[in-house]
Amino acid sequence: MFEPLPKANLTIGTRGSKLALTQSNWVRDCLSRIHPHLTVHVEIIKTTGDKLKTAPLSLIGGQGVFTKELQDALLDERIDLAVHSLKDLPTVTPEALTLTAIPSREDARDALVLPTGSDISTLSLATLPRNATIGTSSIRRAAQLKYVRPDIHIKELRGNVDTRLRLLDEGKYDAVILAAAGLNRLGLSARISLALNPLEMLPAIGQGALGLECRTSDTATRDLLTALDDVQTHGACIAERSLLRHLGGGCQLPIAGHALVFRDMLHVQGLVANPSGTRVLRASCEGTLSDAARLGETLAHDLLAQGAQAFITSAIL
Repeated sequence: MFEPLPKANLTIGTRGSKLALTQSNWVRDCLSRIHPHLTVHVEIIKTTGDKLKTAPLSLIGGQGVFTKELQDALLDERIDLAVHSLKDLPTVTPEALTLTAIPSREDARDALVLPTGSDISTLSLATLPRNATIGTSSIRRAAQLKYVRPDIHIKELRGNVDTRLRLLDEGKYDAVILAAAGLNRLGLSARISLALNPLEMLPAIGQGALGLECRTSDTATRDLLTALDDVQTHGACIAERSLLRHLGGGCQLPIAGHALVFRDMLHVQGLVANPSGTRVLRASCEGTLSDAARLGETLAHDLLAQGAQAFITSAIL
């Protein structure tokens, strides 16, 4: 019996932003290095979130606005693999698709960024100017920021990373909050004024990680991706996504979660805030990596028992 020939060509679908292309080109280069016989092509697909660059995410669909068109392209077999920023990917995956691999994670923290030339020698959330204007499009970030600094003004911030930094340097904001991972991947680590401690600003679910999604039936592509999967990152993200799924929320709600593997144990933290940032609920748990999904569910039940549902409902309304 003849074995099937290995896959010779693979098409990656990606958004067209500089960050998305950087991430997809990294995946392409990794696959080409590991599988020298493979020809990898990157195809840009516009998503709803890319087409409506200035509208608040909460008004154009929230979680999924950066991923649906990529998933449609997978289902239509126009592409073989979609590379997502995992924090954008809904926790419920279409039946015919599989989140096959999650490579090793970049820095998951949020980053406070000040205008070029600012003095950052004593910078902290506490030392930001009173009534400072901070740019973010994230309800999660805004709620946690308001909890520690109720005086701060939150101003909507959309656009790619370069646009956000330009608006900051033009004086439209006193500071902005961005994902440290995106800045690092774009070679802009020097713009990070302060990487925020997760005790002050718990990251988004899946922040800093990439999600590699393909068709469940496409075993050839799934086999190719096996080498890119990082077991510890995958387990941590499964726990975080389980937390989000059992809370019934998405990335545009004041929900945060982060998991780390330490001494062979998976430590998971979760947070739900009310949108105004006057109240924050926290919970944590730990267990084995193989129990990741259950740990996320346990954490969700703990937060719901504390009253998290009321916060989530008020954010939706």
